[in-house]
Amino acid sequence: MINQTTKDKLEGLQKQYTSLAKGNETLLKEIALAEIPEMVYNSNAIENSTLTLEDTEKILAGGHLERKVSVREIYEAKNLAKLTETLLEKYTHKLTIKLILGLHKTLLTHIDEPIAGRFRSGKEWVRVGNHLGANPQFVPTLMQELVDGYNQNKTAYFLDAIAHFHAEVETIHPFVDGNGRMGRVLINLQLMNAGLPPIIIQNKSKNTAYYPLFTKYQSTLKFGGFTELFALLLQETLHKRITLLTAKKIIPLSVWASQNNVKANVAANKAKRQTIPAFRSREKWMIAEEYKPTEQ
Repeated sequence: MINQTTKDKLEGLQKQYTSLAKGNETLLKEIALAEIPEMVYNSNAIENSTLTLEDTEKILAGGHLERKVSVREIYEAKNLAKLTETLLEKYTHKLTIKLILGLHKTLLTHIDEPIAGRFRSGKEWVRVGNHLGANPQFVPTLMQELVDGYNQNKTAYFLDAIAHFHAEVETIHPFVDGNGRMGRVLINLQLMNAGLPPIIIQNKSKNTAYYPLFTKYQSTLKFGGFTELFALLLQETLHKRITLLTAKKIIPLSVWASQNNVKANVAANKAKRQTIPAFRSREKWMIAEEYKPTEQ
């Protein structure tokens, strides 16, 4: 779970973002569209895709790679990008089973048609490491109960609700394939429904800051680690948009650190903790040149 100080900080950033968003809707959509290659690359890389960010950018731009990759990986990139772009076209999408299955169908089109757009059934058991997904015969009921519970919960802190939903979806593992990517798509759908921008869960830190949270949840049912992760990433995506809308010049964090007599590793740690308004762009930390450091 996150403390009240973090909640207050997020509320302040959200208010600032909402105020700046008025009249800048087109630009904000362009920012989100520009992030799609990074979002697609990271989500697919978490699932062990061999595509690099540069590969993903080239595929989504309609180019051809100089090396051989599987047709599946190409469609994984194209389909996830199409799905993500679809969500940006409409401000809100009510979370329903029909919507989830429709998104999954888009995700697996041209990849594995027989399992696209449906939950596991019959003897379609799945295992991830030491974790066995829910019994296939109960998957539809479990998912319906989860969606209903999320939609009806008006008391939980919004990031706690999203964190619990994500932990449960991945624990149920409702699909034969595409569970992780679908789970991350649904996080962003839920954030955008709340009037917030999407986040990017980073592949580089999956083994230290993401995967261990599932192991903890499945043995304790404690999902606070997901709330903390999402809170950090939400601060980052809000800082990015606020900076792009207000800063005169944006520079690499390493350059900013040098200009302000801050050690590079200290600046990087502050960025990771979001105690300075830094954000990642193409995997590099950036910040407004005019930002002046304070004691953190």
